[in-house]
Amino acid sequence: MAVTRRPLLTATAAGTLLCALWFVPSANATDGTGTAPGAAVGSATAAGPGADSATLADTGTGIDTTPYLLGGVAFLGIGAGFVTYSSRRTSPQPAV
Repeated sequence: MAVTRRPLLTATAAGTLLCALWFVPSANATDGTGTAPGAAVGSATAAGPGADSATLADTGTGIDTTPYLLGGVAFLGIGAGFVTYSSRRTSPQPAV
């Protein structure tokens, strides 16, 4: 009976992973108006003649990434625990 459940569990895990990845935000660098958030009109002339117009965007203080870091570490730990559990479960037992 465990053999018949394995494909179902695999399909459920794959479906759950795909649904979770659906909510990962995209990496668009525009604010919805079609311009980059840090772009200014005439920024090359404002810096003076001969200035390089290819500059990095000012990102500001950013988003607090602590929850993402803690969640990633937690999932990494859970995954490592599953790997350890399954490797111990399938390894042959020494004869006594």
